[in-house]
Amino acid sequence: MSGSDVQADVPVVVAGAGPVGMTTALALHARGVETTILEADPKDRDRPGSRAIYVHKDTLRTLETSSPGLGHRLVDNGIIWDTRRTLFRGREVFERTYPDPGGDGGLPHFTSLPQVWTEEYMLDAVQDAGIEVHWDDGVETVESSEDGVRVETESGETYHAEYAVGADGAGSTVRSEIGSEFSGTQSENSFIIADIDEFEDEPLKQERVFHYDHPRVDGRNVLLVPFKGGWRVDIQCKDTDDPEYLSQDEQVADLVAKTLGERYRDRVDWVSQYKFKQVIADTLVDEHNRVLLVGEAGHLFAPFGARGMNSGVADADAAATRLTAALSADVEDAAEAEIEHYGIERLKAAQYNKRAAGQALEYLQGDSVVTKAKKYLAAKAAPYYEPAGEWLDDAPYGPHGGPPVNIGQY
Repeated sequence: MSGSDVQADVPVVVAGAGPVGMTTALALHARGVETTILEADPKDRDRPGSRAIYVHKDTLRTLETSSPGLGHRLVDNGIIWDTRRTLFRGREVFERTYPDPGGDGGLPHFTSLPQVWTEEYMLDAVQDAGIEVHWDDGVETVESSEDGVRVETESGETYHAEYAVGADGAGSTVRSEIGSEFSGTQSENSFIIADIDEFEDEPLKQERVFHYDHPRVDGRNVLLVPFKGGWRVDIQCKDTDDPEYLSQDEQVADLVAKTLGERYRDRVDWVSQYKFKQVIADTLVDEHNRVLLVGEAGHLFAPFGARGMNSGVADADAAATRLTAALSADVEDAAEAEIEHYGIERLKAAQYNKRAAGQALEYLQGDSVVTKAKKYLAAKAAPYYEPAGEWLDDAPYGPHGGPPVNIGQY
């Protein structure tokens, strides 16, 4: 880019080798921009838990565009469950089975697989592309100016770049270094999430099942979601629950046996309990328009609607588009405008996703007389009026659709 005096080691440095960081690097590579990834964890890192198991169609399409074959590899190694069911206090109020996976361009509406597999396939693509990943050497300092970015790592290595992208997660050093801060809320209720190993010889039907006030677990809400090789069991704690106690091995095994079936009692592979944060960084770019935040470095959402990793991949693709334009700009003001546009565009997207996930969270936590009455009346009407059952099925995940993808020109 003209007007810059910095001698860059590489045009763009990416902090973080998670799904969002690797997507950023792949998307830039596809656009002809060289990158280097800096990752705090060692290459043989342990990534417990299935975590982001639901990969949206738009994410698959982005990955396929950035690295041909990658989106299809996720589909080939994931599953597509075709049935949605919802029960209210033990009685089914909605069921729908889809005849085909839908989608277009050879990619379905979604696929479901453990995040560690997604990361493995992404890393293969990164290595095939010749993108350098420096493991066990996270970012320690970030200094930006009108001319570029200076990044120093924990080992003392220094990188000069035209731009830097912070994809280093919820505890982002990059976010802290540019003076951006999270603000928002946290869920009132705790949630317990467990991964359950499936039986290869006699698996359950692959269907997503949501229970309102499950009678076998003292009226707690329960979500059961299959993924390749296992099940995600998500249990909403009551206000009076002790999450630490319910997360103990014996208690989780009992909850799993009562919700998924007795034979799964000893199939618990991983357990976590936490409250969901709904927070957004106050800015997604630094004051010099040289550093961009993507994914959980810039926002955290409650998981309803699977807006975490999927929105991060959308951030990564948008960042790659804007960075490519900025690097090829002949005028400094035009380059700055590209980065400013990224900050505005993805902040609006984050605000949309926060509202959408928050709507679902409020619905699930809602103890008001009105909210309870709506659910009860919808459950009563569901056998005679399908939209009532469909509303009960949809509401825990937030609204359909996605955030705005184009906010106009500068």
